[in-house]
Amino acid sequence: MLRITTHDNPGSLTFQLEGKLAGPWVQELEDCWQKTLAGHRRPVVRVDLRGVTFLDAAGKEFLAALHARGAEFVAAGCAMKAVVAEVTGAPSPGKRLKDGRNDDRRRDAGLPLMKGE
Repeated sequence: MLRITTHDNPGSLTFQLEGKLAGPWVQELEDCWQKTLAGHRRPVVRVDLRGVTFLDAAGKEFLAALHARGAEFVAAGCAMKAVVAEVTGAPSPGKRLKDGRNDDRRRDAGLPLMKGE
């Protein structure tokens, strides 16, 4: 099961997800996304993944599509942050280089960090 709560604020719209983003729930999120954004332009659209407990390949694929449309992600925990890094193409948080140093290329390049880092 997946609970989708929308938080519509003046400068942003957040889709707060809780539960499993898998199977038929991916289509449910897509339907909610389409209905909520129909005819509306928001400067910032976020997907809050802190309550997601499971995600399948279709869920990852949809998150990648949302990222391509400009969505930002809010994530917590190593596993979900790694999923966000995978779907956005960013280095995984805390990834170590071969010489043992932390990979801080996102910070050094001035790229946006995920909320919660």
